[in-house]
Amino acid sequence: MDIDRIEEAQQGSSSTPPTRRTIVVPVDDAHPFDLESYISNYTGRTAIDRLVHIMIICPSIAPEAFQLCVQHIHQSRDPSMYQNLLSAYDQLGSNPDLSLPNMMDLAELDVKWADETIMKNQADRVKLEVELKTYSNNMIKESIRMAHRELGDFYRAVGDYGTSLKHYTKSREFCTTSQHVLDMCMSILELLIEQRNYSHLTTYVYKADAALDAATAAVNAASAVPTAVGVAPTPTVTSGLKTKKKSIERDNVQAKLDLATALSHLGQANYEKAASVFLKIGPAKDLGDWVGKLVAPGDIAIYGTLCALATFQRADIKRRVLENSIFGAYIEQEPYIRELIEAYMNSNFKTVLELLSRYSTRHYVDVHLHSHVHDLTNLIRNWAVVLYFQPFATIKLERMSAAFGWTMEEVEHHVVNLIQSGDIQGRVDSQNKILQAKKTDYRSELFARAIKAGTEMQATNRKLLLRMRLQQADLIVKPPKGSAHPTQILEFFQGPE
Repeated sequence: MDIDRIEEAQQGSSSTPPTRRTIVVPVDDAHPFDLESYISNYTGRTAIDRLVHIMIICPSIAPEAFQLCVQHIHQSRDPSMYQNLLSAYDQLGSNPDLSLPNMMDLAELDVKWADETIMKNQADRVKLEVELKTYSNNMIKESIRMAHRELGDFYRAVGDYGTSLKHYTKSREFCTTSQHVLDMCMSILELLIEQRNYSHLTTYVYKADAALDAATAAVNAASAVPTAVGVAPTPTVTSGLKTKKKSIERDNVQAKLDLATALSHLGQANYEKAASVFLKIGPAKDLGDWVGKLVAPGDIAIYGTLCALATFQRADIKRRVLENSIFGAYIEQEPYIRELIEAYMNSNFKTVLELLSRYSTRHYVDVHLHSHVHDLTNLIRNWAVVLYFQPFATIKLERMSAAFGWTMEEVEHHVVNLIQSGDIQGRVDSQNKILQAKKTDYRSELFARAIKAGTEMQATNRKLLLRMRLQQADLIVKPPKGSAHPTQILEFFQGPE
């Protein structure tokens, strides 16, 4: 069986956000953030995970996040998430610099609800396991597959991701059609995105893509109406509607696969590929129930724009971002994103950096983006400095300081780093505070390219002369008699020209 065993590499429960270091971000007039408006875009476990993450990195709004989190927990099937919430709040309270109210004064878990939910979960688990055992004894293949699928959904709802994944992968043995394989892959993709297990997303995207192609081919073959010889097939309204419906379903699945691929690239810091895939995601309606359950449309706008600004050339940004009507609909969800792109395209880099700083809290509170905000901001800033200097042979650092809103020391520090990394070909006059581009001797470069081309042509001619003399001397390995592919074998032994 070709199903990967992922449970060993899991990142644990999604209720505990993975962080490389503790980052504390402010929420004030200079860094606005509306918690209630933000969290209203999400449902289920995603909303709880994001609230816990916000509570950890934004202590100033931790009490409000705690109250909202308890409300969402009461709407779930996993009372154990309340314990994770308490642990996170206790960790914040251990910081002597923070003064937080008592958690019991903010919100308290409904004990009656917790007991009833635990009993209901136990009853449902027993029922589903009995059904699976019954179907297994009767060897009803389709029923066994559905039983594994329902158990996977159940364990995912109660937070047991390891067992959920085992049942999803086990259902693969009982899939009889490509559509069944596709459904299994989509369920696992949802699970991996909730876990933020980015390294394994592409594996199941490839499997889902192959299953989607096979399912589409099967549907097309089944919809073909056999006709008599010499008689053209007559299209019917029913077949046309079915074809249109299947096309819509394919678009929906493809949009989800693109989103999973883009998140995988983003999670592994492959920003250029992530930007390319984010920009080709279909309309929000094609994502179906993934909107709110996993991401919000505004998130896609932020992910795609930041990755594009950090890696794309200006011409690509104009063509693939500003002229992209589908991605434009996502941008409308976050108005400041369009302002950011326009400022970048107009070389108003001071505004670009101010917007990145102003909305940095919005970027850090995102569970998928928070560990990449610092790197993406640095890449965008470095690109901005390079683009600003490109037209000049010499420029005063004082002018750059005014253009970027930095002090002279900050400008010199950034410019020196870019020169050392090779992004700027120039040197800094520290005495006069001037950045000078290195003078290029185009005459010497031309001669060097000509000499290199001549050397390559000379080597090629020697090889051709050697081959001609070998052929004249009949020093050729001939293919054996009766060979099915004599031409290919001859070319193999003769080597490339």
